[in-house]
Amino acid sequence: MHLKRKYGDRSDWNRVLEREYAQSYLETDLFKGYVSLLKIAKVKEPLYVKYFDQNICLVNDGYIWLQQFPLGKQHSVTTMFDERGQIVQWYIDICSMNGVSEDNVPWMDDLYLDIVVLPSGEVIQKDSEELDEALLHGTIDQFLYNLARQEVNLINSLIKDGSFTLLQLSEEHKDMLLQKIQK
Repeated sequence: MHLKRKYGDRSDWNRVLEREYAQSYLETDLFKGYVSLLKIAKVKEPLYVKYFDQNICLVNDGYIWLQQFPLGKQHSVTTMFDERGQIVQWYIDICSMNGVSEDNVPWMDDLYLDIVVLPSGEVIQKDSEELDEALLHGTIDQFLYNLARQEVNLINSLIKDGSFTLLQLSEEHKDMLLQKIQK
């Protein structure tokens, strides 16, 4: 089985022409794991997605992507900030595991399912059919399929009752990593 591994530095992302990057390992009462920050200075072209009837820009000059990789968890959260520092969305990837590469870059192995949380509070479920296809084609086994479904249910219930702390920590983690870049 081969899952898509996504790295915090997004070094393979050709859309981004100029960038700054910082990361840290954190161990606090609320979070244990890696956080990475991609400060996007210049892009080839902006990236838009359509949710319902609105087009939302996810990447453009001046945008910041913060990624949180909690150790021992089956998810990773990317918070996308616009050029004014306003949150555009939280993108929660369900993954089989988070880790760190030999050259110390955090990564996660993507399990297809995603949850988008908009600042308005709207929650969007994504890619359920991709998870089903991965099981059907043998890309993942029943264990990983069940793991993904259980994790998405857990996170949805945490979001619903306001206790998914990574959403609340995103501003704090962004500010901390921005200080590393600006030094």
